[in-house]
Amino acid sequence: MKNGVVIVGAGHAGVQAAASLREDGYDGPVILISDEDELPYHKPPLSKTFIKDQEAKPQPLRGEAFYTGSAIDYRPGVCIDRIDAGGRRLELSDGATLPFDRLILATGSRPRIPSLPGSDFSGVVSLRSLADARLIRELSAQSEDVVILGGGFIGLEIAATLTAAGRKVTVVEAVDRLLGRAVAPIIASHVRQRLEATGVRILSGITIARLEGGNGHVSAAITASGERLPAQMVIIGIGVVPNVELAQAAGITVANGIRVDQQMRTSVPEILAIGDAASYRHWLTGGDVRLESVQNATDQARLAARTILGHADAFTAVPWFWSDIGDIKLQMVGLISGGDSHVVLGDVNENRFSIYHYAGNRLLGIESVNRPGDHMLGRKMLGAGFSPTPQTVATGPDGLKAALAAFQQEEPVRAAE
Repeated sequence: MKNGVVIVGAGHAGVQAAASLREDGYDGPVILISDEDELPYHKPPLSKTFIKDQEAKPQPLRGEAFYTGSAIDYRPGVCIDRIDAGGRRLELSDGATLPFDRLILATGSRPRIPSLPGSDFSGVVSLRSLADARLIRELSAQSEDVVILGGGFIGLEIAATLTAAGRKVTVVEAVDRLLGRAVAPIIASHVRQRLEATGVRILSGITIARLEGGNGHVSAAITASGERLPAQMVIIGIGVVPNVELAQAAGITVANGIRVDQQMRTSVPEILAIGDAASYRHWLTGGDVRLESVQNATDQARLAARTILGHADAFTAVPWFWSDIGDIKLQMVGLISGGDSHVVLGDVNENRFSIYHYAGNRLLGIESVNRPGDHMLGRKMLGAGFSPTPQTVATGPDGLKAALAAFQQEEPVRAAE
């Protein structure tokens, strides 16, 4: 393949795809394109240590020597106008073209911005990039009051970080509980209680009607009921939108993301998609999903590289996620949608517990708060296809480990029958 592989997007997915191509023996050209001018960096720290510490530096995904040493042509600050799928080339914003034999779209997602009066004031920000994090850190140093719109992971991580740094933080969530799409109610309630104990004010079931400002800078958020919430900074964290526009304009199938098969190929076989922008039929649930996580991005990147190298593996990675919110290390494995019962291990009052979610007798997933051992064991169980009974879960980690070991010993026997 003389034109090689071009990867659009240099986040976790894009960088892993480039690395995996080389690790798996691909010896053609690999071009990695980013619309940012930065060396690719870890994104999870941006909502935590980076915005808290004025001296914190971004954490590179790979050192600069990796790209040169692996013959990966990294091109920062490049914007793409169009994909010519039939001609297998990209049209760049500077008028140049870039041909490819295979194209990987790792275009990610962007914050969802509401049409809110006053949202164009300075001091109204969202967090997706290093530039955003730098701005939040700068504004935080000048702000006493911060309002965060949205009670999802990003909003709550920032709320915990800024509260610990001495800011007065109010979180406004439109629905009646936090983390509505992400976790079970018992976890959401626990997170709320811990945050409120640190001084975060949380308003749920409340919407913002408009933002007020003076001299072009935001000064307050006004709720639908008329309450005025002072704010020298308003952070919008109400979810993300997948970046599908390039693919859609090129005639590639889009359905809540760029639609891919089990090998990460789009409706144009020479073009693959991975990460936040990719939607697919999930092997674990049988439903269509688009997962926004570092783990999903890197696992799909590894598989995309294997697909390009001629392998036909299907995507069967066990999904897992994490979030650090104040003194809560929240780890999740599996997908719990459709669950009808659960078992709790540990003590909620001690801030150390896990919830095992079931549909009937089938284990769907586990949510763990400050119990990393439960999370790691859960990944092993779901990866092995082992679904312990609720009664076995109730025996605790030692009983689960023994049951998993017995299942794994019996598995070769069952396969041979």
